[in-house]
Amino acid sequence: MELDEARGEYVLRDRTRIPGDDSIDNVLSTWDARGKWASDVGGQWPDGIQEFGSPTPAFGTEATESGAVDAHWAAGQVYDYFKNKHGRNSLDGRGMTINSLVGITDSGQSYVNAFWDGQKMVYGTGDAEYRPLSASMDVVGHEMTHGVIEHSANLVYAGQSGAMNEAIADYFGNAIETDAYDIPVTDPDAGLLGERLCRTKTPRECALRDLNDGRNAAKSFLGVGFATDNGGVHLNSTIFGGALWDAREDLGAEVTDRIAYKALTEYLTPLDGFTEGRAAVLAAAQDLGIPAAGQKALQRAFTAHGIVPGWEPALGVDSDPLLDRVNTTRTNLGAGGGWWAASKSDEEGSEPYSVWAGRADGEGQLKLMSPNDGRYHVNPATDGRTVVWQAHGSDGVDILARPLAGGPVKVLWHGRAVGSSVDVDGDVVAFDYQNYGGRQGVAYLSLKDPTNKVTTGGGTYHRAYSSSASNGKVAYQERRRVRAEYALNTVVVDVATGEKKEIQTAPGGTSLGPTAINGSYVFWLLDEGTAEGRTALRRAALDGSGVVDLSPQTGSDALNAYDVTVSEDAVTVGTYLPDTEIRNESVPKLHQFAAGGSPEEPGTRKGRVSCNRGEQSSAAAVAGSQVVWLDAATGVTDVVTRTRATGRCG
Repeated sequence: MELDEARGEYVLRDRTRIPGDDSIDNVLSTWDARGKWASDVGGQWPDGIQEFGSPTPAFGTEATESGAVDAHWAAGQVYDYFKNKHGRNSLDGRGMTINSLVGITDSGQSYVNAFWDGQKMVYGTGDAEYRPLSASMDVVGHEMTHGVIEHSANLVYAGQSGAMNEAIADYFGNAIETDAYDIPVTDPDAGLLGERLCRTKTPRECALRDLNDGRNAAKSFLGVGFATDNGGVHLNSTIFGGALWDAREDLGAEVTDRIAYKALTEYLTPLDGFTEGRAAVLAAAQDLGIPAAGQKALQRAFTAHGIVPGWEPALGVDSDPLLDRVNTTRTNLGAGGGWWAASKSDEEGSEPYSVWAGRADGEGQLKLMSPNDGRYHVNPATDGRTVVWQAHGSDGVDILARPLAGGPVKVLWHGRAVGSSVDVDGDVVAFDYQNYGGRQGVAYLSLKDPTNKVTTGGGTYHRAYSSSASNGKVAYQERRRVRAEYALNTVVVDVATGEKKEIQTAPGGTSLGPTAINGSYVFWLLDEGTAEGRTALRRAALDGSGVVDLSPQTGSDALNAYDVTVSEDAVTVGTYLPDTEIRNESVPKLHQFAAGGSPEEPGTRKGRVSCNRGEQSSAAAVAGSQVVWLDAATGVTDVVTRTRATGRCG
């Protein structure tokens, strides 16, 4: 601590550790940010905060209960560890100031979290069960190690590289804590992270993660998309972190720490995955002159956790890649006429999204469709001739179009807000929009003459949503007040004639989901409330006849479908199983049915589109049975395809 004469009190400021010079005020400080929200401090310095102060050198209850004393003491211990063990001067290796903010809330509510934001450590308040997050030295070590990682290997925070980022932060956080408290690495609780945070639970019940959980890449890797935990950065971290921790048990703390640090600072590169991580650690060990027996122990540790060359293909990937590492969220794919279209960002998902298109057979060059104008270009659709998409900017949303053959980008519509549904078929473009107050409507217009536009819904007592287009017709769902009650209808409109056909009216209590339409039928999802966590896939002819469920809401084969796409031959639904935890079995998968068949013998169930493990989402039908989708089997979200359903998966 230091006496701040201007304030007339002692503050949590330490100038004794970090070497500096007359021009650089390198300090280790802990700041009182009580009352500040996480959104106020992430990536920015909040106004009006001060270093935690006390009128006497004995900081009292306020500083203790807020986590300030813990944060300050632990930050010093972490700095000392990297300086004394590895010769590193602060997080950047060049004596940067170390700032810790304590007392952060979640919009004024309790906040059980902590993070490194690229400049500083931020610690939440905790709650009735969890102490302030800075109360656990391994958490402080974890967050500060993120700073070391950013200023060395700079592992991209997504997929496998992000999981290694978390794993290395876990490893050093636990290494620092076990050294500080003289805990043997062989102690069953030594691999627990955050086990000291709870007020009533046991350490094992309290722990956020366990480096001794025995997870194996080939057996338990959770392939999730970028929207879920940045591709599983926490969900998969103990696979790599567990291998390092096993090595620490075999080789000892000092040797393994040196190997891990050298691998991090000299061998790892930003996009490395688990296989490259293993190679980096082995190379570091060899460079340090570790004896052959020690190098074999390292190899055994990684092999025991399934991290061996070729482990990803061993997962059984049965799809063909079209575009890798799209790193986007809340945007769908489009497909048709032998082409696909997708949004893409940079490796960290921070760059404004752009729209790309390519041939579904994987041949030819990719085409950049959207302008590089700083807007987020999302939810593309294509019929093989034109790509249509949404562009979200500060002044609202544009619906844009551009021919695949080339030419200028055309603005079809501008408005305040839109839904996710966009479709194009020939001259017809259909999309969902929202009026002020979030009232949903559907619009369809002429691609050649966008002023030739029709809207429906968008009113207080009349809503429309979930549009799709094909063969000159538009399908959508409608909610309309009729006298004192609301009617829910699935509707098909002939664009040329304006004829509107109410395909089916749903009973009260029903939820109507997305639609899809081809030249013969309209398909839609619905929940009639007959089975929790399940939905029906319904089909009808375009004149409203022959209503039948291709997949009923009840029964042993019932699915929980949330998305639907169709070609002339096959209808594909995205499904997931509601679960209390994320498992490969419960994350989204794709199921396919034959689109045709009589009402007495409706579409044959073809089974799974792909047997890939992990998340399969945003399916878009190309033609026949071919589907493109976003696949995250290996923790990296790619656009992939299969030309036919794979059937049953073992």
